[in-house]
Amino acid sequence: MFATIAPRSIWWYGSRNRTAFPPVLYSFARYKGTTAKGAISVQSVSPHAPLGVSAALQGKVSEKPKPKIFDEFSLKDRVGIVSGGNRGLGLEMALALCEAGARAIYCLDLPTKPSAEWEKTRDFLKKMDIGAKLKYVSIDVTDQQSLWNRVAEIGDEEGRMDVCVAAAGILKAHTDCLRYPAAQFKEVLDVNTNGVLYTAQAAGQQMERFGHGGSIILIASMSGTITNRDHAWVSYNSSKSAVLQMARSMACELGEKNIRVNSLSPGHIYTSMTAAYLDKQPHLLEKWSNLNPMGRIGRPDEMRGVCVWLASGASSFCTGSDIIVSGGHHSW
Repeated sequence: MFATIAPRSIWWYGSRNRTAFPPVLYSFARYKGTTAKGAISVQSVSPHAPLGVSAALQGKVSEKPKPKIFDEFSLKDRVGIVSGGNRGLGLEMALALCEAGARAIYCLDLPTKPSAEWEKTRDFLKKMDIGAKLKYVSIDVTDQQSLWNRVAEIGDEEGRMDVCVAAAGILKAHTDCLRYPAAQFKEVLDVNTNGVLYTAQAAGQQMERFGHGGSIILIASMSGTITNRDHAWVSYNSSKSAVLQMARSMACELGEKNIRVNSLSPGHIYTSMTAAYLDKQPHLLEKWSNLNPMGRIGRPDEMRGVCVWLASGASSFCTGSDIIVSGGHHSW
């Protein structure tokens, strides 16, 4: 349960004010089962502790150890919301959270009724018979107060809030940046930026209310850090860039409440949104595929693992980070 850190030492200053925060001596040492004299003890935040080497050093010889790595990824009894959860990446990640043990995941989206894709996914989950519930909520993520109120009702019903995936987003047709219509620009930012903030706020308020911490995952895009060649997407790129900084800012504010906030930036992924785009310009499939070392575009199911990792205790020391899943697009 305790990791011992001793003799080879370093001074840690970070970026904090040195008067208000004097240097703290951290030292790295051998594990001895008990805290070494003068060393700092760092207690594990995992309910599965002791883990890893600490477990090996503290375990009793007479006991048969059990592997715990998959337990660290478990979302047993967790409750969460996923905006944009009616289809595409949102639905894919909602299902993954349920498969990882979540008790209930609420899919928030604009249509009054869920899509056939969502209903088939819900029925598929029921057949698994693992006790997880996938629920649909029709709501406009750009309506801040309504969103706050509805998620508060979910908190009342479930008695907790642990995970938020803010995945709702839209993409508009190519438009010259010098002539981009104000109304269209506002529409994209209202959903992709404001809607993401409002969703994170709604979930974060409930996490704060119940006092157990939580994980907020903001779905950005590789287009938030690079500009897609030959694509006039000034509104989309700007909206996703804002989400990246939003995640960092919220992470810094909410860390003391044990609420982690990270962004997840997919590359070119074949979803219903990109499919509609590629149907009109089929030549882009080969072009996009050749823009990364993998030589193809991604599949929605390739976002499952990283989403569960960010939502779970396996990423307990990860906050304010952007996780890029682009097939190496950024590497070239």
